Amino acid sequence: MKTIWRYMKLRLGRIGLSVSVKLLASVLELLIPYILEHIIDRVVPGGRAGPVVGWGALMVVVALLVRQTNIFANMTAVSVSRDCIERLRQDLFVRTARLSGSQTDAFTLPSLISRMTSDSYNVQNFITATQTIGIRAPILLVGGIALTLTMDPVLASILCVMAPVLLCVVVFVSRKGVPLYDKVQQQMDAIVRVMRENITGIRVVKALSKTDYEKRRFRQTNDDLTRSDLKASIIMAIPGPSVQLCLNIGLVLVVILGAHRVNAGQSDPGVILAFLTYFTIILNSVMGLNRIFMLLSKASASADRIGRVLETGDDQPVEPLTEARRSSSGAFLEFDHVSFTHLSTAPEAEAASFAGGQRAKCLDDVSFTLDRGETLGIIGATGSGKSTIINLLMRFYDAQEGTVYVDGRDVRTYGKQELRRRFGMVFQNDSIFAESLADNISLGRGLSREDIQRAAEDAMAAPFIEEKPGTYDYVADIKGANLSGGQKQRVLISRALAARPEILILDDATSALDYATDARLRQSLRTRYAGTTSVIVAQRVSSLISADKILVLDEGRVLDCGSHDELLERCEAYRDIYHSQMGELA
Repeated sequence: MKTIWRYMKLRLGRIGLSVSVKLLASVLELLIPYILEHIIDRVVPGGRAGPVVGWGALMVVVALLVRQTNIFANMTAVSVSRDCIERLRQDLFVRTARLSGSQTDAFTLPSLISRMTSDSYNVQNFITATQTIGIRAPILLVGGIALTLTMDPVLASILCVMAPVLLCVVVFVSRKGVPLYDKVQQQMDAIVRVMRENITGIRVVKALSKTDYEKRRFRQTNDDLTRSDLKASIIMAIPGPSVQLCLNIGLVLVVILGAHRVNAGQSDPGVILAFLTYFTIILNSVMGLNRIFMLLSKASASADRIGRVLETGDDQPVEPLTEARRSSSGAFLEFDHVSFTHLSTAPEAEAASFAGGQRAKCLDDVSFTLDRGETLGIIGATGSGKSTIINLLMRFYDAQEGTVYVDGRDVRTYGKQELRRRFGMVFQNDSIFAESLADNISLGRGLSREDIQRAAEDAMAAPFIEEKPGTYDYVADIKGANLSGGQKQRVLISRALAARPEILILDDATSALDYATDARLRQSLRTRYAGTTSVIVAQRVSSLISADKILVLDEGRVLDCGSHDELLERCEAYRDIYHSQMGELA
């Protein structure tokens, strides 16, 4: 719960105001039955209407004050919880954006989404309830018992016996609820994952007529969530009926014992009526405490999950630049005996999917160099490690063995922004946002319209953009649903070129382009970006023929590296790929 407290203590002034007003409202609410008892037992027997009206008016004033102070306190509490969660969500978003690739893999994207949404919602409910019910219920409980003791200690002894027992039941059950609600949130992660997969892959699901299969898969996940939630809810529901039963029994005992004491002249009728009102107040306050403990159980589980993200340290610190961190080869880009394996780094249950924390090597002893202005092509079968090279080059992950150099420096000596500003990139399955084409190309970098148009022309995107209504102000749908595959790729390449990067990364970025457009794009890059160092991952040999070096990968290992002609001479795997794709031209 220290995560919640960290955000609440920043607003102690407003919380203190809310608590003070709620405290005043609770004290005033306790006075109403006391005034009623005074009217019945002291004022009415006097037989004068004036005092009755006066005391009645006082009751009305107190009731109105209770209403207005409660409204003010509740509004203040809601605003405090809103501001706390706004700050928490912002910090959570920033920390999530700064997680390394390994940490993101360990937490999983669905889990990070549910922490941002349902977990933060549970914490917000608890912060609100703590300032309202959490203040009101204890004051009414303790104050009600204290006032009944002053009225009739014998009748009040019934409450004094029951209250501690009921509180022990509520606390015990609530402690059992925390691990149960933690499991509920993990099941929520699973349901978010299934929903995310179905929404993003809805066209594939429909095209393959797998709607019924996905319905069954979602139903299974939904049933698991329902069972976990039901179990937690049943446990947390136990105190409610138990509290009501005990207090109703106490109420019956008060009526019976009270009637006996009134008949014996040991108590007054107004006292009995006040006792019944206080019993109702105390019943509601105990039920309120039960609700607080239920929200506490949910919030504790959620705050712990959020805290694990916020407290996850940076596993990719910037290391000092020393001579040992410089390359001796003089190459602009270099991989020096690099090996990489996906590892679990975050302390999460979700990371259990990494069997023993290990997976097969993605890269195994990979070495190559590239001079400034040269182009490196990377080709290989699916899963051979092509994209992993890009991830290590941009330091989304750190290699376990070997060193990656950029401009002669170990990438671990760069700040992440300093390093990545040097790159323009297009990844596999990259994102088009629901914004104008100009905004998609600029992507918040403050580029001029001239830079945007120039990049679109260089990426062969200008012809189709200028045919769209509004041209560069044409608004793309989410994920570019109103653009063809080739159009999306050209917009993404425009984005990569717009800031004139030192290093251009194209990860399977031209697969949707026709051969003629692909050829024009390659010609544009050769002539207009001759000084740019390029790394191009492709399945087409035709996209890599003009590269200065071509790296041939297989299951994470380098089979060969050389020019197109050199590889045709000495690399059987490359020769097979070439003949299978372009055999009729060979």
